[in-house]
Amino acid sequence: MTTKVLINEQIVDEKDATIPYNDRGFTFGDGIYEYIRVYDNHLFTAKPHLERLVRSADEIGLDLKYSVEDLTELIKELIAANHISNGGVYLQITRGAAPRDHAFPTPAVEPNLMAFCKSYDRPFKDLENGVQAVTTEDIRWLRCDIKSLNLLGNVLAKEYAVKYNAAEAIQHRGETVTEGSSSNVYAVKDGVIYTHPINQFILNGITRRVIKEIAEARDIPFKEETFTVDFLKQADEIIISSTSVEVMPVVKLDGEVVGDGSVGPIAKQLQAGFVEYIEQQNA
Repeated sequence: MTTKVLINEQIVDEKDATIPYNDRGFTFGDGIYEYIRVYDNHLFTAKPHLERLVRSADEIGLDLKYSVEDLTELIKELIAANHISNGGVYLQITRGAAPRDHAFPTPAVEPNLMAFCKSYDRPFKDLENGVQAVTTEDIRWLRCDIKSLNLLGNVLAKEYAVKYNAAEAIQHRGETVTEGSSSNVYAVKDGVIYTHPINQFILNGITRRVIKEIAEARDIPFKEETFTVDFLKQADEIIISSTSVEVMPVVKLDGEVVGDGSVGPIAKQLQAGFVEYIEQQNA
């Protein structure tokens, strides 16, 4: 079956999916994106994802011209065209095509929207057994709260993880842990979940919000405060989360076993709560 791609408001075959050479997403990374999961033919937490997209657009002065409702319908059409039951949808919007100049185009040009899907199942094996991670200095820009196309720092961190056969690179500014290259990070100590507070140094993950809600519903203390690399390495459990990896336990960090080396009780509670949350959303 030919893959279908969304270009602006048209669904086309992938061979016909083209963007102008002078699109500012190519020349400057001048755009934003979101990634949304699909479970059992249902978009998962689409509204908060797309509301975050709108916020990112506002933060960089990009006029989307699309509402959350408009984008939701376009994505649903794309999923149907690709017959996606379980998987994800990548959506990006750039400031548009214009002669290369650092300043915004004057007059403004139309933004370019592109989206594509891929089909895959939940990462059951890793969720059950946990993954390895490494730590690395956070070299990214100072507006990580914007989900922009400027991901070179994240790419370099992830490649560092891959070189050490790790699933994720957990970043830190000085001694303060921020987040993973493509995930939020949690340290569990004495039954309390610690995670970096929401500010410009991390992305306010949608899965992070779900985890907070699950923790509160299960009376698990959830503290949004900074912690150090040393604190992380002394944690009873480490968890990372994202749209793709869900609630993922980290059982080894920088080659050292975390806790007793198995998936901990807090991670298991959050995972169970996450499955219930999916079921509730799909009901």
